[in-house]
Amino acid sequence: MILEPNQQFKNVIDSAKNVLIFTPQNAGGDALGAAWATYFFLKKKNIEATIVVANENPHLERFAFLSKPENIIESLAGARDFVLSFNTKYNKITNVKTERVEDELRIFITPEKGSIDPRDFSFIPAKFKYDLVIAVGCADKESIGKVYEENPDIFYEVPVVNIDQHTENDQFGQINVVDIKASCTCEILAETLLRIEEKNVDENIAECLLTGLIDETNSFQNKNTTPRSLQIAAALMTKGAKQQKIIRFLFKTQPLHLLKLWGRVMARLQWESDLELVWAPVFLEDFVQSRSNPNDVPFILEKIKENYSAGKFFMVLYSENIGQVHGVIKGGNDEQIKAVAQLVEGKCLGDTCEFTLNSDDTNQAGISVVEKIRNLLGSRTE
Repeated sequence: MILEPNQQFKNVIDSAKNVLIFTPQNAGGDALGAAWATYFFLKKKNIEATIVVANENPHLERFAFLSKPENIIESLAGARDFVLSFNTKYNKITNVKTERVEDELRIFITPEKGSIDPRDFSFIPAKFKYDLVIAVGCADKESIGKVYEENPDIFYEVPVVNIDQHTENDQFGQINVVDIKASCTCEILAETLLRIEEKNVDENIAECLLTGLIDETNSFQNKNTTPRSLQIAAALMTKGAKQQKIIRFLFKTQPLHLLKLWGRVMARLQWESDLELVWAPVFLEDFVQSRSNPNDVPFILEKIKENYSAGKFFMVLYSENIGQVHGVIKGGNDEQIKAVAQLVEGKCLGDTCEFTLNSDDTNQAGISVVEKIRNLLGSRTE
């Protein structure tokens, strides 16, 4: 009999001893809430767990009010050993010593007789120390970013559970708990945990899940909110999650540097009525004067989206280095955002497209992108 994904998930967790939790690059509130909740759920079952999150993640500061997991890493350094193996059947090894010389580690091997036959020597990568991988909010392996690029083998040597709601999810796990009708990953994970082991969902875990759910649905105001979202939120509040506390931290309490940056961007916000597009350039001076940095751009984009309900597309462009302008566009349907991503040679994930242009003028680059979108959407309506 084929088991349901939820039961398969329970079975692999129950047999796991050391779990690695992946989040997408620049993970937002939904993925972070899901990762935090997964970590604490595993710890309650006395299972070792580690979360991979980039230190420069722009969203981490917003979620500092949640209990923070102890084991958070940004790379998989030391995740597996490499073994130097010698066949000693015909020639035993009597001594081994090491020596560090500048950028080298030298290993000296003394054979019992004569010299070592090179054919008796081999270099073997040992198994990863993790026996299960859980990816939360990742549409595909590539969305994990640099960590996946440097360690692709882990996805072929360790069982993978894929928990996600993106329509473009490519089912990369051995177990895929994927529901494209859900509002977010936290909704899927909450329903799964409450179904397979409700007694272990405590106040802390419920609060992490409700935080992700509230953040992704903009406090249940976005169109992705469903009756099911509200039912799960109610179940999490029954477990002790405090809705008003979460809303206060996410939407009513913002660091001063973010508010300063938001104010500067608001002064030059532009509205393209025919495209229902709101956009703004962010200059290097804005980052300097507000003591912020490019990692704060996602917050600005979300603020623009929150405050302009008439908008369909939302775009921010900014510069980090001379000669390059980075851009982020949100909104529209999946087909439209994919078309825009192709137009600007960007990367698309869900309703968001990120791209880079060769330009010295952030504002002019924005005008150019707007015209390209206008031509694209205009040609599609003719």
